[in-house]
Amino acid sequence: MAAALIAPPKIRQTNMLIGGKWQESRSGKRFKSINPVNEQVIAEVPEGSEADVDAAVKAARKAFESGPWHTMDARDRGRLMNKLADLMEANLNELAALETLDNGKPISDARGADLPLAIDCLRYYAGWADKLTGDTIPIRGNYFCYTRREPVGVAGQIIPWNFPILMAAWKWGPALAAGCTIVMKPAEQTPLTCLRMAELAQEAGIPDGVINVVTGYGDTGAAIVRHPGVDKIAFTGHYETAQKIMVDAARTLKRITFELGGKSPNVVFADADLDAAVAGAEFGLFFNQGQCCCAGSRLFVEQSIYDQFVEKVVARAKTRQLGDPFDPKTTQGPQVDSDQFNKILGYIDKGKSEGAECLTGGARFGDKGYFIQPTVFGNVTDEMSIAKDEIFGPVMSILPFKNADEIIERANSTYYGLAAAVWTRDVVKAHQFAAKVRAGTVWVNCYDVFDAAAPFGGFKFSGMGRELGEIALSNYTESKTVTMSLS
Repeated sequence: MAAALIAPPKIRQTNMLIGGKWQESRSGKRFKSINPVNEQVIAEVPEGSEADVDAAVKAARKAFESGPWHTMDARDRGRLMNKLADLMEANLNELAALETLDNGKPISDARGADLPLAIDCLRYYAGWADKLTGDTIPIRGNYFCYTRREPVGVAGQIIPWNFPILMAAWKWGPALAAGCTIVMKPAEQTPLTCLRMAELAQEAGIPDGVINVVTGYGDTGAAIVRHPGVDKIAFTGHYETAQKIMVDAARTLKRITFELGGKSPNVVFADADLDAAVAGAEFGLFFNQGQCCCAGSRLFVEQSIYDQFVEKVVARAKTRQLGDPFDPKTTQGPQVDSDQFNKILGYIDKGKSEGAECLTGGARFGDKGYFIQPTVFGNVTDEMSIAKDEIFGPVMSILPFKNADEIIERANSTYYGLAAAVWTRDVVKAHQFAAKVRAGTVWVNCYDVFDAAAPFGGFKFSGMGRELGEIALSNYTESKTVTMSLS
């Protein structure tokens, strides 16, 4: 019996949340959220202005400095975070369906991956809320010296459209655990799930002004960065935007962390479990329609198994089911918007014109919506655009290599350094690769394995700082030294 289509969700909230109140923008302007499946309008949300950002920052500052968040016991903060996670779990199907509607990702991915990881992230950091301790430090003289870890203050957070719920959780978790307050701007393409999460945060009892959500375009995010009342910026997105943020943030010396893009090498040695490597390569590239910063978009395959591997991975790519993302059988939905759709098709054309061999796909799928066929290019060289640039779409580039001596240099020959993977049965070879590759995350005989406890972030143009794990809490805390005379 065929699985039934999942019904699209009811849209509950389309206004901004500022200081506990749901409101229009000061200008009254709104913009459209477009369904990537059929290119029709889902809803309209406020276009936040500098005045809206100012109101949100003032609300966050008040909640931080004089509101209940400032004086709340850390365990009570953790309890409220766990309550939010419980509410997200209780509303999991609704949130997943809203994510699918706004983003276009298959409902099976939203329900089976994004929501469980987001809920787990909030619970993980809820457990950290009362464990941010300082140290006692022996110093010369008759003194008692100790350190305190204190919240940095108001955190401005700007998240992307590829994993809206998950990225919100990655940002909210450590900030709330540390005792910070938040002004968040979701991506203009996908604002709806962040607004619904903020409603659930209210229902959980998180005080007014602790979480503020201002919807809008890039200038809304820029206003958050420039605002002198914001102490820290966390941004996930493209490195060119991060460069602009660095310039603006320098004026007020804001703390900044970036999780940016990648052109991750996925290396398959001849001694690997071939079927596992094929499955991992397909998942590592095509998951989320290829819209992953850590996608294994440079697939290096050892020459002696190249032909066999290519045959298998092309066959697997052809089995992907494109279509309505509310159909549980669908494994690939549309790209998020027309800009992304046209950019990817442009790179496919470049791949063909620069001499790569298009082995499958290479064109639009259907006649409406932003669907692109799963595309595999063979005999790609390091100099081709599809091997150098972040495409952020379902385009696999396969590059042959001769031996282990050359692969590290080629893998590191990029200004990105977010992730990498290696497939081999040789433990020594695996650890040597992991030690030498310049990437923040290295997967061995697996791909896209995430856990809230494991740090994630990049080298070089792929970012500054780390998300997740204990280390992410340092993004939202200051260390204070206290020295008392005992004389």
